[in-house]
Amino acid sequence: MSKTDAVLKAADAGLQLSLDLLFQFLSIPSISTDPAYKPECRRAAQWASDQLSEIGFTSRVADTSGHPMVLAHRRPANAQRHVLFYGHYDVQPPEPLDLWQTPPFEPRIETGPRGERIVARGASDDKGQLFTFLEAARAWIAEAGELPVAVTVLLEGEEESGSPSLKPFFDANKEELRADLALVCDTGQWDPETPAITTRLRGLVGEEVTISTAGRDLHSGMYGGPALNPIRVLTGLLSALHDDSGRVTVPGFYDGVAELPEAISRQWSGLGFDDASFLGEAGLTPGVAGEKGRSVLEQIWARPTCEINGIHGGYTGEGFKTVIPAQASAKISFRLVGKQDPAKVRSAFREFLKARLPEGATIAFREHGASAAIELEADSPALALAAQGLQQEWGKEPILMGSGGSIPIVGAFRSELGMPTLMIGFAQDDDRIHSPNEKYDLKAFHKGIRSWVRILGNLGEWR
Repeated sequence: MSKTDAVLKAADAGLQLSLDLLFQFLSIPSISTDPAYKPECRRAAQWASDQLSEIGFTSRVADTSGHPMVLAHRRPANAQRHVLFYGHYDVQPPEPLDLWQTPPFEPRIETGPRGERIVARGASDDKGQLFTFLEAARAWIAEAGELPVAVTVLLEGEEESGSPSLKPFFDANKEELRADLALVCDTGQWDPETPAITTRLRGLVGEEVTISTAGRDLHSGMYGGPALNPIRVLTGLLSALHDDSGRVTVPGFYDGVAELPEAISRQWSGLGFDDASFLGEAGLTPGVAGEKGRSVLEQIWARPTCEINGIHGGYTGEGFKTVIPAQASAKISFRLVGKQDPAKVRSAFREFLKARLPEGATIAFREHGASAAIELEADSPALALAAQGLQQEWGKEPILMGSGGSIPIVGAFRSELGMPTLMIGFAQDDDRIHSPNEKYDLKAFHKGIRSWVRILGNLGEWR
């Protein structure tokens, strides 16, 4: 029996203990966005740190200006590689409580369409997910006496509330966080039987634009006509951001955007993704929006976008008020891919609007964060080793997925530490993340542990 096989056997034998410990973790209401739960967030951090210490890590709870971090290390003397595992112990508020079948912080097992599943707030996002990695580490140390790679664990307590303390902590502890590779378990599978590695995340640029004209709101009967209306100015500027084919018209916007590699394109085409069904479930009509000539998957995983997220101006309350407002504003987000530079995109966008601003209007900008896109190289040896481990466990080649969303810490791992990230998760689309009756399939939890056992064993062969 190989060392990895022995560790897998130990993980299987310890599954009930793993579940018992996860239930303890899930019972702590670590709601980061509500100040009333600050003590519970600290309790969750301490509990996680204590578990890491029990496994054999050197672990500490590190204070921040907000909720604490958990930072732990285990560095075998003969380890050739060093990985950083990142997760979060905080959870979303459980409201509305009346839609939960049982209390959200009283975890339980129920039977669902695919078998048994764990039900509790945080079961999938992210306590159950991060616990698959911790239990794989526990099994390796208990059975083999040591981990096959050096491991640093970073658990934060503010992911669900914007991570305000993460960057200062990151900046102050860069050297302690530095590793060869980051691992994140906060993503999902392609389907319940098909594993996946998320190899690309879109970046993000957030902008708020305010157009001002008159010095005060004006009566539309007395001033309508000769008065420059900032809502008309704003909507005119916004409508110029796209052409009839759905492409963004800001000069230089597509700099750094490459075409999808042929191998990835073939794999995505073979997934059987139903564009019409995906859009139809959201009440959308296929083909009426988006970048022409691009599939839905390609658009949300591998193409950049410009979206208007909110717009405000004039009177929007109950009833009617005949007013020409003095100001109008909008919030716009850009999702970035490839090598697009967030700073250049922001600058080009502002210049684009200023060049079209009519006389008599002024424009002001407010930035709302920025992060570059992340794309793991297809020939990465770490990617190949992780994919091999997933295939060994699931009997299927993992899908190399994209994600339409953004995880800023992954960008920081790349830009600040030069560290690539493997994003491997076992969540399902129906896990009800952030919703009442959140769940995590027991199979996903069990095979998640086994998958990480295999991946850690394979990464130990990375030279």
